[in-house]
Amino acid sequence: MTATTATTAMNGTNKMDETTVTPEVAERGRQLVEAARQLFVAGVMSHSGHANLSVRVDAERFLLTPGFVRDLRPEQLAMVSLDGRVLAGELRSVSAEIIGMHSTVYRARPHVGAVIHTHSPAATAFAVAHRPLPCRTEPMLRFGQAEEVPVVAWGPRGSDVSVRGTAEILEQRPTTSAVLLANHGLLVFGPDSAATAQLVVAIEESAEAEIAAAALGGAVDFPEGALEDVRAAIARVSA
Repeated sequence: MTATTATTAMNGTNKMDETTVTPEVAERGRQLVEAARQLFVAGVMSHSGHANLSVRVDAERFLLTPGFVRDLRPEQLAMVSLDGRVLAGELRSVSAEIIGMHSTVYRARPHVGAVIHTHSPAATAFAVAHRPLPCRTEPMLRFGQAEEVPVVAWGPRGSDVSVRGTAEILEQRPTTSAVLLANHGLLVFGPDSAATAQLVVAIEESAEAEIAAAALGGAVDFPEGALEDVRAAIARVSA
């Protein structure tokens, strides 16, 4: 897929018109930038700082970051269609490769509002080992991943093989909010940018804990009914 590059840029010298950058779209862009910042604050990013984040605008469009998101600014975001066209802003060819990764999730999960892909080191270790990450830490329960994170079979980044593999796992595992991309990294999705970033952090911390627990004889599963207990506790606090 070859993405076309539009000549306009969000909030830049050549601004998109007001029908494109509504106050709601601008706010979602700011939230996406803040989510990227929070990932660095939490220390879950790889040494390179590589990641790509997106937030849904409507049924057919989403905002997408460039490939490196350290010191990201709202004007760097591009408006992209689910069919792979860059409608406004600019994406380098290397970034255009990942449009399919994000659009596949948005197509499969109409309720998803944001998608984040990182190379978080501990989670990526599970992806490299082709090992699903079990749900054995309470933050994973609380932030939306009350099951193991499955592994998508390897395919070149952005290729039809990779995109089809992701789509197949999403169909097979309709309640998962994350997948591990074999030999690549982590892909997480949620209702909005902040919630999705929280789940990235929870998954990375859980992966670190799994690796550390292996030296102590291995991690242990939650008791039966743990998810229901956590939900009840949250409901009591929220009441």
